[in-house]
Amino acid sequence: MSTRALFMVAAPLLLAALLSRSSDALDNKKKVKHPQQWEYLDNGIVRIGIDKSRGACIGYFAESKTRRNLLNNYDEGRFIQQSYYGRPDGSKWNGKPWVYNPVQGGHSKGKRSRLLKFTRDQDKKTISARVEPLSWASGVACPEALMGVTISLEGPLARVRFRMDYTGKDQSSVHDQEMPAVFTDAELPNLVYSENGKLKRRVPGWPNERGKATENWVAYLDDKDWGIGICTPGTETFTCYRFKGDGKTGPLGSACSYVAPLRRFSLQKGLVVDYEVFLTIGSLGEIRKRFASLKSQPQKKQRRE
Repeated sequence: MSTRALFMVAAPLLLAALLSRSSDALDNKKKVKHPQQWEYLDNGIVRIGIDKSRGACIGYFAESKTRRNLLNNYDEGRFIQQSYYGRPDGSKWNGKPWVYNPVQGGHSKGKRSRLLKFTRDQDKKTISARVEPLSWASGVACPEALMGVTISLEGPLARVRFRMDYTGKDQSSVHDQEMPAVFTDAELPNLVYSENGKLKRRVPGWPNERGKATENWVAYLDDKDWGIGICTPGTETFTCYRFKGDGKTGPLGSACSYVAPLRRFSLQKGLVVDYEVFLTIGSLGEIRKRFASLKSQPQKKQRRE
């Protein structure tokens, strides 16, 4: 089972699921292994990859010269990917009541979301995909919450556009929504961000912790202040944690570092969630400078149609 966040419902009965998931996550090794289908973009500076077999989720991001992957893709819940939360739907996860939860990568027990379309545009140098997600706890297909992703590279930056078209029933309840969920290599333990002009540093614990990044970016760095930066323009609040697992790190390690920029809204019929995320790799100074240059760009927000 993935160590995905449980921040979105402030109900005591879900806290037990969060605290007990650590041992359950290790049981994922017993799942049947499926072949992976990676597709990459590489501009000679950075290299990004999606796994078409798992909802076209982003599970690879590296410098071109080293190809050291800074992301964790241990299971279907651990990627840079979309995930949304609604009201209780009768499903259970880890023996506890859960909610409507379409996830781009797939089901908690290893069933994978269906890839509807994949496109590589050689002229624009982009890759894009359309996905039918699965509800995390039940594994039920969610055709009413179709998800899309489009990725391009701009120098040291990866530009990722996420979109979700919701045509289902009104979920009514408002939740924190991951914009998006991000899982990195546990060897990047230091979460750094700026709050009101001051740099903040922490090594997140377990379970979730919240924070506010007023410059709209966070970075997971090593002890030399080098690592990966994530920026969701227009989004200040975030949640984070670190999961120790069995101590194994790397892209397939059970240990990971997690962060997700947050926005609050409910899933209502006709809702379109359309936003951009920027990723980069480098020193803290490089990350901050690159994201500062994005402030003049227009921001995309969810809307109803």
